[in-house]
Amino acid sequence: MYIALTFFCALGFSLLHFFSKYMKFAGKIPRSKFLSLAAGVSVAYLFVHLLPELNKYQKVLSKELTNTVFGYIEHHIYLVAMTGLVLFYALEKKAKIVKNQTEPAQSLAEVSGVFWVHIGLFFVYNTIIGYLLLNQHFEQVSSLIFYFLALAVHFIANDWSLRRHHEEVYDQYGRLLLSFASLFGWLLALFVEIGEFGVSVLFAFVSGGMILNIMKEELPEEQKSSISSFVVGSIVFTVLLLLI
Repeated sequence: MYIALTFFCALGFSLLHFFSKYMKFAGKIPRSKFLSLAAGVSVAYLFVHLLPELNKYQKVLSKELTNTVFGYIEHHIYLVAMTGLVLFYALEKKAKIVKNQTEPAQSLAEVSGVFWVHIGLFFVYNTIIGYLLLNQHFEQVSSLIFYFLALAVHFIANDWSLRRHHEEVYDQYGRLLLSFASLFGWLLALFVEIGEFGVSVLFAFVSGGMILNIMKEELPEEQKSSISSFVVGSIVFTVLLLLI
């Protein structure tokens, strides 16, 4: 039963990416109330679930690394999360710089390279999320459902961002690759077990990228978001997370 539920979650993520090109509301200015609500959901998930989970996984890493050279370093999990954040930020910055080049012909190869590196990193990101669906071991079905809901709205924002940077080439190639990624991660989890230590590292890396994308794409000032919808989304989802 649990495996079937995680499969449908992975399938849901894939369908979201596949049909993302038809979600015209994602790029509207001012942003729709739905996306402002979704931003509130993501922020609630970040502070009420994601950060406490990082603290839990820090204990796992501390135990595993006690008798190693890394045992003298504190906050291992947050260093991994920071690595994920910095990596995603660097690629995002590079994509913006290349897009704003004034000599298109000269930078054509560079544009293509940045696209594939950008999509490659998000492919890994989505694959890890699909992998964690099975190996994160949610204690309750409700926890899995809230995980799916929070990441679903997060993926919508990611799709909009990637389409904004790469335009038609994203719909032609990137969208299809990301549609496959979460299902690929889920299938990988069926056959490959990496243990709690590995899960901790993967979760932290993804969390870093997630934190950046939440703050960068889901709370953009220029989108003139609906503050009332944002507040409602954050409060309601916080209450739901605290009740499970």
